[in-house]
Amino acid sequence: MASEGEYESILCVKPDVNVYRIPPRASNRGYRAADWKLDTPDWTGRMRITAKGKVAYIKLEDKVSGELFAQAPVNEYPGIAVETVSDSSRYFVLRIQDDNGRSAFIGVGFGDRGDAFDFNVALQDHFKWVKQENEIKSSQAADSGPKLDLGFKEGQTITLNIGQGKKRDKPRPQSSGGLGLLPPPPGGKIAPPPSSNHNTVQPSGGAQTGCLLELDSSNSNTVVQSNPSSDLWGDFSSSASSVPPPAPRQEPSSGNWVQF
Repeated sequence: MASEGEYESILCVKPDVNVYRIPPRASNRGYRAADWKLDTPDWTGRMRITAKGKVAYIKLEDKVSGELFAQAPVNEYPGIAVETVSDSSRYFVLRIQDDNGRSAFIGVGFGDRGDAFDFNVALQDHFKWVKQENEIKSSQAADSGPKLDLGFKEGQTITLNIGQGKKRDKPRPQSSGGLGLLPPPPGGKIAPPPSSNHNTVQPSGGAQTGCLLELDSSNSNTVVQSNPSSDLWGDFSSSASSVPPPAPRQEPSSGNWVQF
């Protein structure tokens, strides 16, 4: 039950509700609203649903004065305090109690289906909140229990043996098969090219074996390359033979030497 220090909140108010006297249930089958005298309700008033702590109260009051006609405390829903009927969604069976603890079962009904839906949802939301509150308190109680102490006691030590792993040499990357660099010659020096007074270039060729180079005696740096064609050699020979030979050098006469 609710304690004295808890406040009361209003969950739902419905201005029109009908109350019926219901016959005792003869078997285990559910209640049926068709067995009631639906056309002549035994009492008509308003319904107010309140909550105090975890308990909900369904109060039937007079529409004008607000005087309490009956009250049904609900500790759980669905449960024995509020039951539905098997043939309609607008009618319910309530277990009412007085201050002396005496209880009785009455039938209540709503003229509008929406009012019955609101009545059902108001009770469901309240007990959903109650369930969440119980889960929170259970988790807090579990956290407040004795905890495992994993700390070091005074003077307690721990020894760790950590093995040093061997370092592995990283494999050198292998070449992909391209041209590599040649090593430098021994001694670190490169032999100079052979010296020559004439810059002679001899072309290589297997087809023409008579390719020659002639150098002019007046200009040692001039390179003349023969053409494989035989006609060009003929022209070159004719042009070379047309040059007149140099004049012979005259020797001084012996008489002049005698005069000197």
